[in-house]
Amino acid sequence: MEVVKGVYQIKIPLSERLSHDDDARPIKASKDKLVDAIEQNILGPRSVSYVNVYLIEGNKENLLIDTGWDTPDAFSALNKEFKNYGFTFKDISQIVITHFHPDHYGLAGKLKQICGGKIALSKVEADLLDSRYINPDELLKEIRRFLLAHGVPKKEVTKLSEVSMPAQKLVTPTKPDILLKTGKKIVVDPFEFKVLLTPGHSPGHICLYEPNRKLLFTGDHILPDITPHVGLHPQSGENPLGGYLSSLQELLKLEVNLAFPGHGASFSGVRQIGENLLRHHEQRRAAILKALQEDMKSGYQIAMELPWRSDIKPISFEALHVFDQRLAIMETLAHIESLCKDGKVQKIEQDGAILYFAGG
Repeated sequence: MEVVKGVYQIKIPLSERLSHDDDARPIKASKDKLVDAIEQNILGPRSVSYVNVYLIEGNKENLLIDTGWDTPDAFSALNKEFKNYGFTFKDISQIVITHFHPDHYGLAGKLKQICGGKIALSKVEADLLDSRYINPDELLKEIRRFLLAHGVPKKEVTKLSEVSMPAQKLVTPTKPDILLKTGKKIVVDPFEFKVLLTPGHSPGHICLYEPNRKLLFTGDHILPDITPHVGLHPQSGENPLGGYLSSLQELLKLEVNLAFPGHGASFSGVRQIGENLLRHHEQRRAAILKALQEDMKSGYQIAMELPWRSDIKPISFEALHVFDQRLAIMETLAHIESLCKDGKVQKIEQDGAILYFAGG
């Protein structure tokens, strides 16, 4: 769909049923919730069935923003939509990736092989590609140590640390040709995009702003219907929620006519949605402080006490799918670390275990 002149929104399916053959794909059809959880990388009240890819038509060159994950159905859907609009993959001169999660980055390597276009990604995430997708063994060990330190029982650690490993099969990893940072301009005449580093949902997430038309491509930083997941983990940095909230507040200063998210429909009212997100995180911080009123606890213990959302009503931690449990732990820890930075929560380490208590 051509949303505005020269901007095509293409929906790439995320809810496809992967192969029943374990040797062909490590995720079976009976694991649909796992597939959705991996690709959403969020905790929210509504399921996500597709990711948005944006084709920007220039006078001489064309730009692709994000790609979808690397599966036959995703590739076929993207190819079909290109043909519908009169394009081929060889018409792509550059591919900008908002962040390196599989649903946004997965097809980048394969598309580059076809079109030869340059891939642009933030330097922060380019430096993490090898440990995330090519040689993940050490990262997996770090995640195990991380979860153990934050109170996850040994019997739960293996499944929680390894649950995201199938996501590797959804990516054709490739190094970027262009490293992005805040302020860099990407020109596709008549469009001129400004790169904004917006960490939080991922460590080097970026948004693109077109000031002349006041268009904002938000990736997964701001979504119209769901709350982007922000979690603390070995690749997130020390205070991912602090980075997220700070960059969100900077985005809210922009004049935006229309926003193009990674999931959901294009939308106006960026400021209202952003302010709702700020309120949400304040409410979660308050809930964590309440959980710490009487005794020191681990991040895992606090996550188990908090309500988690579903499509219908809040549900318990125990009722979450294992991948959502991992996200819940990491999201809880992101809020706790933010409270530590503000001096409202303290932490101590006892015998390799990290515990938190309220007070400043």
